[in-house]
Amino acid sequence: MAARRKTGTGRKLPACPVTAYAKAVTGGTITAGRLVKLACARHLADLTSGKPRGLSWDRTGALHAIEFFTHLRHSTGEWAGQPFVLQPWQAFVVGAVFGWKRADGLRRFRTAYVEVARKNGKSALLAGIALYALIADGEPGAHVYAAATTRDQARIVFGEAERMVAASPALTARVTRTVNNLAVLPTASWFRPLSADASKMDGLNVHLAAVDEVHEHPGPEIIQKLNTATGARRQPLIVEITTAGHDRHSVCRQHHEFSVKALEGSVPHDAADSWFAFIATIDAGDDWTDPAVWVKANPSLGVTVKRDDLKRQIDEAREMPAQQNAIRRLRLNEWTEQVTRWLDMGVWAEGGPGDGADWRDIRAGLDDLEQKLLGRECYGGLDLARVNDLSAFMLLFPPTGDPALGDLAEKWIVLPRFWVPEEDILRRGKRDRVPYDTWRNQGLLSATPGNATDFAFIEAEIIALAGRYDLRELSYDRTFAGEIVQHLQDEGINLVQFGQGFLSMAAPTAELERLSVSRLLWHGGHPVLRWNASNVAVRHDPAGNIKPDKERSSERIDGIVAICNALGRALLRDVNAGRSVYDSRSILVL
Repeated sequence: MAARRKTGTGRKLPACPVTAYAKAVTGGTITAGRLVKLACARHLADLTSGKPRGLSWDRTGALHAIEFFTHLRHSTGEWAGQPFVLQPWQAFVVGAVFGWKRADGLRRFRTAYVEVARKNGKSALLAGIALYALIADGEPGAHVYAAATTRDQARIVFGEAERMVAASPALTARVTRTVNNLAVLPTASWFRPLSADASKMDGLNVHLAAVDEVHEHPGPEIIQKLNTATGARRQPLIVEITTAGHDRHSVCRQHHEFSVKALEGSVPHDAADSWFAFIATIDAGDDWTDPAVWVKANPSLGVTVKRDDLKRQIDEAREMPAQQNAIRRLRLNEWTEQVTRWLDMGVWAEGGPGDGADWRDIRAGLDDLEQKLLGRECYGGLDLARVNDLSAFMLLFPPTGDPALGDLAEKWIVLPRFWVPEEDILRRGKRDRVPYDTWRNQGLLSATPGNATDFAFIEAEIIALAGRYDLRELSYDRTFAGEIVQHLQDEGINLVQFGQGFLSMAAPTAELERLSVSRLLWHGGHPVLRWNASNVAVRHDPAGNIKPDKERSSERIDGIVAICNALGRALLRDVNAGRSVYDSRSILVL
């Protein structure tokens, strides 16, 4: 039985499970990851220091929301028909979201971002929160929506709520059920699944939006529409519950990163105080195969998450690398890069100042490096857009051993250039879900005039670069090169056709992987190139050779293809000089 406290009138109230959980996590009684510890530490800190910021803790309000779940029943699986007993982490989430208030007595949090591995009861928790907002949140005319990428996905949460109502006599007496609608008629409130068509969301008046699996949202439009539809409400709330994704330019990743900053205290209180965050994941450096760390991502381990089933899947993934990304993302809540990863992005980051580096530092580092490399031997790789997509040109500098380059003397160095057409940059950014316009403003890619690739613009920049560096060869894919080849040759640049089949691409692809793994490649952390690298999927031939595969890759990979084009020719420089490229590695089977 839960401990109880005495009030000044002698009446006993239950101890607060929110604060109890926070103390257990920060004290080490409950095993949790770094970000959950930060969420708990934030709650405890706000109890003592939140008042000057207009924050107050309403324990009664928190208990009211938690107690509401005792009226619900599970509807599926082994728990069907049984009372909804919140797990400690769930009680922390529910209690914190509804217990924290502002100075005016209204709810503090306007967005709640909850990220946890699959099978931990996310959808049922979201359905229960939505029902609380519909029935017990004290909002006349509450309009509650379940939103997802498709109506069918939205109906997962809504359907769970329907079944909970049907299984509870107390709720059945208050809620009227019709097709795609749960209504509380005396308060003119309803709960409905919402179509993912953002164009039809105008006119909504949202009290609470329950957004499931945010990582599956192709863009930010739905959540943006929901946000703008809360303006007429006193204390609206958007609850986002998701598993980690793999698209690092998605709205889910943006909200994940903001949540981390809010938990770490690196966002001003004015922005962070209305944002609740709970992220359960294993920590950097954890051995993902170690059963001791699984509970960090699975706070319902041993209850809704079965240990033997989780162990079986992780054991299988350990032996089948192709499954590792999916298992680590879905069952251990780790953000991965793509479904089938080629380059290890943690290793890739070591070829620059690191993933957390500010773009200004990256830009300054690349600018400084360009000056240090003036006049040095290099090889160019060109990958042009068909009509109006991303084009890439890479300058690749072999290691020289020159002490003037310091730690980079023995590394291969890449200087990237990227171009996109100016007039369609916003549409293209929306399509590819990447901030082309931001990268342009930061000087990390160039926008060519017009709405199609301006090859004359690209030619001019390549010619300028050839005048600054000792460009030995420029290799290109003849398929889309066109007149630019003749124009560059007329300027005295040595151009070489470079095929895109296994015969040409296998050796540089394997070598690029080796250089990355060996920490012998320096790209300076260029974010557009990093995005390209994170997208690459490779194709294998029967002999085991690999090459980048644009069709199977998740997004644009032009920069990596351009590096392979340059590297393929650069590797031959040793052969042409009478040395074998295989002096430093084994022969590749073609």
